[in-house]
Amino acid sequence: MSAAGLFVLEQLVAMPAASIGHLAERTLTDRSSVSVIVDRLVAERLATRVQSSGDRRRAEVRITKAGRAVLERAPTPPGEMLLAALRRMSASDVRRLGGLLRTLNRKLGFEDAPMLFED
Repeated sequence: MSAAGLFVLEQLVAMPAASIGHLAERTLTDRSSVSVIVDRLVAERLATRVQSSGDRRRAEVRITKAGRAVLERAPTPPGEMLLAALRRMSASDVRRLGGLLRTLNRKLGFEDAPMLFED
């Protein structure tokens, strides 16, 4: 199972009966990329795609029991682990880490790269 597939399955738990467009918004990607992932999930019977009862032009994607089982067995995503660790750090440590990451970005030539949690 790809990280992208797991990410889409997680979104389906949070947003049952999602359209491809809604999944694209939630995953911050384009509709065609999400559609390819959903096609794979449907082929593996981890998700279903059915016509919306409210709007016949709209397809709804839903996670299956098998998809939920895959998520339960999946390791914690690295991004989620990172956010959890940052939340356990003191505010001063997070600021210090932010400063060090800004320095690293400058050394790498990414002067204008926005930092995580930077407003």
